[in-house]
Amino acid sequence: MGRPQGEYALADVTFLLPFPVADYVDFYASRAHVENMGRILRPGQEPLPAAWLHLPIGYHGRAGTVVVSGTDIHRPHGQRAARDFGPTRKLDVEVELGFVIGTPSDGPVPVECALDHVFGAVLVNDWSARDIQAFEYVPLGPFLGKSFATSISPWVTTLDELPRVPGEPQGPEPLEHLRIEPFAFDVALELELNGHIVSRPNARHLYWNIAQQIAHLTSNGATLRAGDLLASGTISGPGHGEEGSLIELTRNEGPFLADGDEVVIRGGPLGPVAGRIVP
Repeated sequence: MGRPQGEYALADVTFLLPFPVADYVDFYASRAHVENMGRILRPGQEPLPAAWLHLPIGYHGRAGTVVVSGTDIHRPHGQRAARDFGPTRKLDVEVELGFVIGTPSDGPVPVECALDHVFGAVLVNDWSARDIQAFEYVPLGPFLGKSFATSISPWVTTLDELPRVPGEPQGPEPLEHLRIEPFAFDVALELELNGHIVSRPNARHLYWNIAQQIAHLTSNGATLRAGDLLASGTISGPGHGEEGSLIELTRNEGPFLADGDEVVIRGGPLGPVAGRIVP
């Protein structure tokens, strides 16, 4: 039997970006991920940055290189060390949850009203060139090691489709403008590499929630625009096999992504995020 008129198989559809991306911000909201990265990159030192327990750390990414699931990812070039320019040898993935702003603001958003500005959620793969990132990121943070591509789901899922659960206890208590009963979204995630599941993190492990991220982002007077994409940062859980990136899974020993590798991130009702590495 043929399909009813107006219905199409997903395999026969070419997806476009589900919304025009206005601005792109990536946070650093998973405590397990931050501690894993601190131990890997700064052994013997305190793994959490000094400000991390006091506010949602983040950086502004490049909206123009956000691409829809299924887009090929070209291996980026950059400076891997002093006087060493070439293709990254440490191309990585980052399993993230992204929130799409639907209602703009003209200044600070109270934390208790922040969810009123969220249209829905997508899955995010914030591809990362770890060698380029490591050489450039002190003291200003990520730049060319991440700006070459960020993949998102082909559709936006409204928040009522995501199970909401109590979040991890926060201590010290956040300042008043960030103070809200901790919550998270219980979304079981899968990271698939070349057809094999390599990790299963869960978004419920995020320490800073999207309401706090919006309140922090706008606390200095910055505005929100419809189409802003606010990503969670890599989501990792406390156990082995719950890491949201290859640098954590392999403790920076690799292997990292090779040309031809295919990555898919899945999570509950959210649209999948797929990408294939090309030279």
